[in-house]
Amino acid sequence: MMVAKMREEKLLKRIKIMKTKIIASLGLASILLWNCSNQSVNTSKMVADELTMQQEDGTISLRLSNAGHYNDVVNPSNNTAEWNVVFSKAGGYKVWLTSATKDTVNLKYTTSVKVNLPDSQLAAIPECDKIIHNSSDVNYPYFRADSFMGSIYITEPGEYNIQVISDIVLPVDSENQTVTASDDSRLVALLISPDTK
Repeated sequence: MMVAKMREEKLLKRIKIMKTKIIASLGLASILLWNCSNQSVNTSKMVADELTMQQEDGTISLRLSNAGHYNDVVNPSNNTAEWNVVFSKAGGYKVWLTSATKDTVNLKYTTSVKVNLPDSQLAAIPECDKIIHNSSDVNYPYFRADSFMGSIYITEPGEYNIQVISDIVLPVDSENQTVTASDDSRLVALLISPDTK
């Protein structure tokens, strides 16, 4: 009988220790989840409001002002603009970033921009590949600069999610602010056009 009582006391002691460990683990997990969700990401506009349709000539113009935005306060290189796009035609496409710039030689972007597309990811530091004067996409004294990101192939028509990830994806609040002299380039849009070789 004494042995049974000792076993019961040991069992109760182990159960008490296990309860304490479980409660402590749950408390720590709750604190970590709450802290992570409130600290790094400011989701000013989570999902694009509507679908962007491909135009009759095959082009797709994705303006940052129409994108869903994810803004990472801790690590701005994770800032993301996102669109839901309908491709009505399969085939090859060229992908371009459009920027507003004062300097038509150097955009002065220092970090890589990632473009996540169906079944592929493109990454590059944008350069001035094409300059468009008097473009309605940008206001004076800025010029429109298009930067070639690469090519993709869409195997079948349908709805796709497209993302641009970079520190040059600015929070929605700052899109309408004037660009300063030290920061004279800003991202305006992503353009996708049929590859007509």
